[in-house]
Amino acid sequence: MKTLTNKEYLEMRAGADVTAADEYGDKVLLLKDGTYLKLFRVKRLFTSARLFPYWRRFEKNSEALHSLGVPTLKVIESIRLPELDRTAVHYEPLPGNILREVPDFDARLVTRLGAFIKELHDKGVYLRSMHLGNVVLTPEDQLGLIDIADMKVYRGSLRKGLRLRNLHHLWRYEQDRRAISLHRQAFVSSFDAGYRDEASRMFTPE
Repeated sequence: MKTLTNKEYLEMRAGADVTAADEYGDKVLLLKDGTYLKLFRVKRLFTSARLFPYWRRFEKNSEALHSLGVPTLKVIESIRLPELDRTAVHYEPLPGNILREVPDFDARLVTRLGAFIKELHDKGVYLRSMHLGNVVLTPEDQLGLIDIADMKVYRGSLRKGLRLRNLHHLWRYEQDRRAISLHRQAFVSSFDAGYRDEASRMFTPE
């Protein structure tokens, strides 16, 4: 893990665009060379993040997805910023367009999204940040993931309850729910019969 002084960090972020921030400061920076820097802070004194820090989770999740054949970003290095009480991950983005920005979000693409989510579940991937701003359509016409910090990979495929709970994360975003509901039968067509009907009801148009 690389350690940077505050001066070195400021040199690194010079000219960067802030793509995400909160009241505590920068969260994600788009650097001048097209790579990204994602910053983490430990929110509480006693937390699992001190035993298994966010930067390491991010690295492990990237490694896990690549090993499973799921397109995702590529970690360049992890960084410690002691003067800011932060850690960070420097990474190359996954090229493509997030599904929220794809103009032709039609039944064919919704079918592929459903199949992609089922593939993730079959491979044991539980993604809390499940939404259409996290799924990318790459130039190679593949679907991949970009926000992987809040993710867990189980040893085996997900059980029904976890699959439905994961879909509920997607359901919470009204914009995404409405887009999927237009083609909900196409969306659930790849799902196992054991939870297909429940998933279909979840995305029934209002």
